[in-house]
Amino acid sequence: MDPTFIYVLFGTFFLLLLLGAPITVSLGVSALAAFLYIGQNPVAFVQIAFTSVGSFPLMALPAFILAGALMEASGISRRLVDIAEAFAGPATGGLAAATVFACMFFGAISGSGPATTAAVGMLMIPAMVQRHYDRGYASAITASSGGLGVVIPPSIPMVIFGITGMGMMPPPEAVAAHGPFQTLSISKLFIAGVFPGMVMAGSLLTMNYFLSKKHGYRGLTDHWSTTSIKAALRRGIWSILAPIIILGGIYSGIFTPTESAIVAIFYTLVVGIFIHKELKLRPAMKTLETTTWISGRVLLILFTATVFGRLLVEQRVPAYIASAMLDFTQNMYIIWALIIMFLLFVGMFMETLAAIMILTPVLLPIMYMLGADPVHVGIVVVCALAIGFQTPPLGENLFVASGIGGASIEEISYRALPFAAASIIAVFVIAYVPEIALWLPRVLGY
Repeated sequence: MDPTFIYVLFGTFFLLLLLGAPITVSLGVSALAAFLYIGQNPVAFVQIAFTSVGSFPLMALPAFILAGALMEASGISRRLVDIAEAFAGPATGGLAAATVFACMFFGAISGSGPATTAAVGMLMIPAMVQRHYDRGYASAITASSGGLGVVIPPSIPMVIFGITGMGMMPPPEAVAAHGPFQTLSISKLFIAGVFPGMVMAGSLLTMNYFLSKKHGYRGLTDHWSTTSIKAALRRGIWSILAPIIILGGIYSGIFTPTESAIVAIFYTLVVGIFIHKELKLRPAMKTLETTTWISGRVLLILFTATVFGRLLVEQRVPAYIASAMLDFTQNMYIIWALIIMFLLFVGMFMETLAAIMILTPVLLPIMYMLGADPVHVGIVVVCALAIGFQTPPLGENLFVASGIGGASIEEISYRALPFAAASIIAVFVIAYVPEIALWLPRVLGY
């Protein structure tokens, strides 16, 4: 490995970031500078980048974004929130707990952290403030729960990890030491994300209970009402069926993740137009605009991050890092701790999808050499980076929640610290107990 190549690639990248350049520009310019340094034809830069956005699984990305936007416009997300509120009942901090559940439900549709925060926050933050929750706390629990949108399947970051990881074969030395590895697929990642998502949600609910008890945030009602629960379920039956149809179709093998996204769009249009009768032409056109903007932004990052990652692999940077780390220690628990802390740090400063594209070629060879399942690695990477949505300075969910609730970024960040700590503990549990992620795929025959 040429040390000067590293200086050119990462030096240009970090210099541009310090100058305030967008992540896409930083990745693209640094990769192009490295291409010119090693004497490769810049045309290859464009060819690699163009190929990166031409894969079939990637079609699921704009489709899931559109499905999530349509479900918000058609009243499906509001009915999911109503169901979560009905089940929260008299529980301490019930409205905040309902926010966590609502983010789980909506995360099973949108696949996006900021989209989940926006859809649920529009309804829940004003409701919590009205019931005398601190404005900063209401925004913090919403921003923290919004990260579940990328952990609960379907998940856009899982799609990106799958696309990146499927092209990387286990090193021959790893196969010789540990035997054949399980194949990596987006469907398997989606299935593996179910229980880890519940663990992450459980950590937030537990922290919310103790904080709500401390601050005196009472439940929504004096007792659970069977009548209210039945009424919410009756009004929201079509909303509940949305994640069941999407995930059930994937898990049963009826359709692929890409096809499920199209099914989600079709289902939402039928429910919004003919059943709820709330999806009008102007809001529908607005969802197309939102989808185009978000998809374009994601694809631009993917376009440049692929070239950046390919350069790392071709120059054997991941192999060098893997060798150095394994020389330091081969203890799986220590390796996981180092990787998780590194991912948490990266998530504070880098957009999640770009981080996955860059770090997957580095992390997978290390974990293959230790005999780790690539699906488990993907789940831990996504869970760890999801915490970056609620930690400054990048913290996209913080900005979304601040815009909705009116609290300052500083206040929300401070209030979100306990939830970030609870989420970090959950990530360590998921990393150290692989069966949390791998049990369900095995039961379903993957």
